[in-house]
Amino acid sequence: MGLTDEQREEVAALRTQRAETRRATVEAVEEILYEPLPVLDHGFVRVIDYMGDDAAIVQAARVSYGKGTKKSRDDAGLINYLLRNSHTSPFEMCELKLHVKLPIFVARQWIRHRTANVNEYSARYSILDREFYVPAPEHLASQSSSNRQGRDAALTGTEAEHVFRLLREDAQHCYDHYEEMLNERADGTRIDESRRGLARELARMNLPVSFYTQWYWKTDLHNLLHFVRLRADAHAQYEIRVYADVIRDICRRWVPLTYEAFMSYRVGGAHLSEKALAVVRRMLDGQKVEQAESGMSAREWRELMETLDR
Repeated sequence: MGLTDEQREEVAALRTQRAETRRATVEAVEEILYEPLPVLDHGFVRVIDYMGDDAAIVQAARVSYGKGTKKSRDDAGLINYLLRNSHTSPFEMCELKLHVKLPIFVARQWIRHRTANVNEYSARYSILDREFYVPAPEHLASQSSSNRQGRDAALTGTEAEHVFRLLREDAQHCYDHYEEMLNERADGTRIDESRRGLARELARMNLPVSFYTQWYWKTDLHNLLHFVRLRADAHAQYEIRVYADVIRDICRRWVPLTYEAFMSYRVGGAHLSEKALAVVRRMLDGQKVEQAESGMSAREWRELMETLDR
């Protein structure tokens, strides 16, 4: 995992600190606070800060000033109701701030989720490390013939070995040229005292998107769950999905009642269109319905049949 010695010292120092507070805290999140959770070959996700818990969602929905006499099952019922009926604003009362190290091409997918505050490592100001992502053998796959943005079976044998060699050699070669253009190494030492070197903001353009970047990413729970629903889905690209899986587990620790409702209604549930609902009703009445008479496209029909496991 790509932590520098300075970052390891920072993590160790932060995890020794204790503070008395009247704010809501969640012990399961405190256990992993500041701790880097490894992802891919050099990446990680760290919880830097969080605000609120399940009770904060309930409190916002009731606009109350405390827990009162409500029981936990009442809180779970209300959270279920809110999520089931898309009452999203109470979930926006909780926020999470993460420190993430990720390949640049994953970051460019991730940044499409625009409802967040982001501050990324600047390669105009600092020199990127010689760290780049290389897929594990089982994830080095060919292009899918039926999905323009999907994968097929993993490459094997000499073809896989050739691709691995290209990925590693190209990344190493580009980084060598990056240092040569900068005339400077990541530790700040000069390569050739007789040369000035190219500006960092220009030299960085030669690096491939397999190299790692870092950022601080803060968002509210409503938008966080939306991110997880899309990116932890089986259809999402593997390299972003593994980050979403880690974040989903953080949600499970942080807001367990909300997590349970989310898994039930958003992940395990299904949203049906008017036409799809009409088909289901006809099926329940014992009628045999074909796609051609349903008014649904072939793709919609296929998705409905997969949902119904038919």
